Amino acid sequence: MTLNSLIYFITAAAVVFVMAVAFLVIRRQMLAQKVRIAEETAKRIIEDAKKEAETKRKEGLLEAKELAVKIRSEVEKEIKERKGELSAQERRLLQKEDHFERREKQIEAQEKKASEKEAEVEKIRAELGKIRDQHIKELEKIAQLSTDEAKSMLLKNLEKDVERDAALIIKKKEDEIKQNVDKKARELLSTAIQRCAVDHVVETTTSVVELPSDEMKGRIIGREGRNIRAFETLTGVDLIVDDTPEAVILSSFDPLRREIARLTLQKLISDGRIHPTRVEEMYNKSKEEVKAAMWEWGEKATIETDVHGLPAVLIQLLGRLHYRTSYGQNVLQHSIEMAHLAGMLASELGVNVKLAKRAALLHDIGKAIDKEVEGTHVKLGAVFAQKAGESPEVVHAIEAHHGDVDARSVEAVLVMIADGISSARPGARRDTLEAYVKRLEQLEALAKKFSGVEKCYAIQAGRELRVIVDPVKIDDVLATKLAHDIAKKIEAELEYPGEVKVTVIRETRAQDVAK
Repeated sequence: MTLNSLIYFITAAAVVFVMAVAFLVIRRQMLAQKVRIAEETAKRIIEDAKKEAETKRKEGLLEAKELAVKIRSEVEKEIKERKGELSAQERRLLQKEDHFERREKQIEAQEKKASEKEAEVEKIRAELGKIRDQHIKELEKIAQLSTDEAKSMLLKNLEKDVERDAALIIKKKEDEIKQNVDKKARELLSTAIQRCAVDHVVETTTSVVELPSDEMKGRIIGREGRNIRAFETLTGVDLIVDDTPEAVILSSFDPLRREIARLTLQKLISDGRIHPTRVEEMYNKSKEEVKAAMWEWGEKATIETDVHGLPAVLIQLLGRLHYRTSYGQNVLQHSIEMAHLAGMLASELGVNVKLAKRAALLHDIGKAIDKEVEGTHVKLGAVFAQKAGESPEVVHAIEAHHGDVDARSVEAVLVMIADGISSARPGARRDTLEAYVKRLEQLEALAKKFSGVEKCYAIQAGRELRVIVDPVKIDDVLATKLAHDIAKKIEAELEYPGEVKVTVIRETRAQDVAK
């Protein structure tokens, strides 16, 4: 690099440096001027704001003073108006006080007059009492009766009139109820009974088991009777071997035991080996088969009645009812029939059909265990149904189906009605002769206790009571009341299936003698 070039470079650099310094100085002066201008502008804005705020403050004070003056004038005006109202009220109160004072004086005067009149009335009443006593004494002399005797006679006549009026009212009400209810009730019951066709077979206390030959009888008896003794001890059933050709008879009042014994004997006959050990083995197998059959019978009953969701324990107990009878009526068939009847009646009345059918099917569930556990079948059935998780409505219907507790639901009443229909229909049950005669005697004895009854006859298997009365003591109106009283007495004191119709017969006979 030459010297000129170096000088030129240094000169250029110095010029650039000087220009840069000059630019910085000029920029600094410009910035300082802008700051000064901004400060002056800010001061001016602040001063303007102060002046405007002072102006607003003065305007606000003026408005506030004007508003205060206005409010003060309004308040003073309202105070004047209130003072005027208070003055008017004071004047009215003073007027009312004057009026009350005058009224009080008038009332005092009226009370004084009333007291005077009351004294006069008491005086007149005393005089009337004396006159009445004199009249009573005169009437007693004329009638030759004392006051007590006249009262007694009057009460007797009144009692007869009241009794007659009561009988008329009872007859009228019964006629009205019969006109409105009998037709509908007959329609409902006849429809339900016609739609429910349940077969019924009367059970017996014996079962006949056929034998392949009479030689089998000796094998059944065994050496010195050991086989038959083992059989009867295990089963609890009497095995009758008589002259009946190719058959033996099993006798027991317990259908379940009799069924197990029948199956045991059939298995022994089919196997051919009959000895005490084999008898016990076949007996255990038959018990298991009957247990399985119980489940099948219970399931069939639930399917037939369309009652679903029953716990397993209740289905097993239902099947057990197949081997239980009540007055010769199969209890399971009775329960199925009741479920159909209760469901149909509930459908006609528009109430809960499923609840009525379920309660009717389970109503006698206690009869499956009442021989093993202490208690009535009603109580046991309700307890077991509750433990099995049945609803309170079903448990209540079970408790109420024999009237042990009052029915609190329509479904419980329908279960009671269905039980009466199923038990009381012709051919449903058979009764012992002794119980039958005893029931008839109780009916007749109860009716004979009533005054005016001459004779009474229980007919229609105890379902109707004919009462013959003295026509002199009992007239046509009192005959209606007597029938009503006898019916209520039967309901309260006797137990009977279905219903008992009470008919009071009164006749008047005219007699004469030809001479």
